[in-house]
Amino acid sequence: MPVVTDPYPPGTPCWVDLMAADQQAALDFYRDLFGWQGEVGPAEFGGYAVCALNGRPVAGIMGQVVPEGQPAPPVAWTTYLASDDADESNRAIAAAGGTILYQPMDVGTIGRMLVAADPTGAVFGVWQAMDFIGAGVVNEPGALVWNELNTADGATAGRFYRAALGLRPATIQGMDGYFSLNVADRTVGGMQAIPGYLAPGTPSHWMTYFSVDDTDSTVDALVKAGGSVIQPPFDMQAGRMAVVRDPQGAVFAVVQAAQAQLPDSP
Repeated sequence: MPVVTDPYPPGTPCWVDLMAADQQAALDFYRDLFGWQGEVGPAEFGGYAVCALNGRPVAGIMGQVVPEGQPAPPVAWTTYLASDDADESNRAIAAAGGTILYQPMDVGTIGRMLVAADPTGAVFGVWQAMDFIGAGVVNEPGALVWNELNTADGATAGRFYRAALGLRPATIQGMDGYFSLNVADRTVGGMQAIPGYLAPGTPSHWMTYFSVDDTDSTVDALVKAGGSVIQPPFDMQAGRMAVVRDPQGAVFAVVQAAQAQLPDSP
């Protein structure tokens, strides 16, 4: 099991959470789809639910909070990038042209967070770990496996994330138009133009990918549970993936990793 016990290096995607119109329905849906265990949390934390996979935290699910006189926020997954200092990240994000949506705030003793939008409009969170580092298991079926920035302006986004959070874009051989996002010498995510299979006018956003054992059967189960398919399963360099929508409208991707090629027989 790819267990994570040390804090994530700054700039690395470290957590994802979902804001849902019906929190309990979302908990039930992802329990059945991925095997997560989670329940509505304490009132002092807004009922935030930390879902677990095999006893380790894997993702969060919360109910929508609608500010008075404002429209309901979208039902969506949010990617959080690790930081050693949320307040310093807040300053760097603003200086690099980002927009702060929620100022840095303490979450009990577990961490400090903020939410921002990059200059192309993609919303993301920043997490400064204290008692809670983020995802305790990754890269296995049912867990987070990839985070990808789909952006209307790759050049602007690339400059922003490098200046604000130390994420360095780099080209990938054989994948024209696709860029890795790197922290030091390690690839931690990807970046590309907004894919054509998404609806026209789709804004820039971070896409959450979950690993699965079988993409086709997972998509079948999702549809039976009331979800829908945006991009049916297809094969690509990293494996077999699909882009889907849960019953409340949150978009995410599932991917079955490509099997490693066996060495030639002597």
